[in-house]
Amino acid sequence: MSGGASQQVSESASQPGGPRASAPANQRRKLSQRLTLAIVPPLTAILIRLLGATLRYRVIVEPGGFEQKKGSPPGIYCFWHRCLIPAAHMFRGWNIGILISRSFDGELIARTVERLGFRALRGSSSRGGSAALLAAREAFASGANIAFTADGPRGPRYHAKPGAVRLAQMVGANHVGAFYVHPVKAWRLNSWDEFLIPKPFSPVVVSFARVVSIAPQASESATEAARLQVQAAIERARAAAERGAW
Repeated sequence: MSGGASQQVSESASQPGGPRASAPANQRRKLSQRLTLAIVPPLTAILIRLLGATLRYRVIVEPGGFEQKKGSPPGIYCFWHRCLIPAAHMFRGWNIGILISRSFDGELIARTVERLGFRALRGSSSRGGSAALLAAREAFASGANIAFTADGPRGPRYHAKPGAVRLAQMVGANHVGAFYVHPVKAWRLNSWDEFLIPKPFSPVVVSFARVVSIAPQASESATEAARLQVQAAIERARAAAERGAW
């Protein structure tokens, strides 16, 4: 669901999706960047839909956990950045807000996922964090699920940031969900996260871990403990998906 994001959202808390880049920002972009933004997102969205139509999804759930389904009450969920493509196809059109960085790469991802039916919440783990969480809170209050690429936008790989836990505390959610989407056959990019591009007709295992309980208005030490539990839950989901069973 990120581009990346954990604790990343829009600089404007007044609009859940955040503003698209301002006119001066658009003017500052190079011609090559403007052309890339005009061409790449629609083309990528089409390719994801075509590729996704060939994939064969199978869902597994950790004992004591549950499968999130379309139409379930809104929740807060975390997954690793590397499985963004199969996750984007699996959960398209589910009224999910994805936290995505405000970088140029983030803009490409945001425009792509919006074409797949997601709400792009823009921000950065290093800039605009408070406004980002406020925007995510508004999106959640409006009935949207919120998804964090917990180690995004640039890692370290498999290291969860605390944004999901802090959002859960803000909105009074009593848990954070964790899942992983594993394409059995995939191309692996030489990137910080070893980003996965599923091969056509690949089986895909979607693994849901047990949710992590979150106490509202917790201390910093309790927040850190919950962050570590979320990280461990995503890792359990990844391990189960890669072996195809809990």
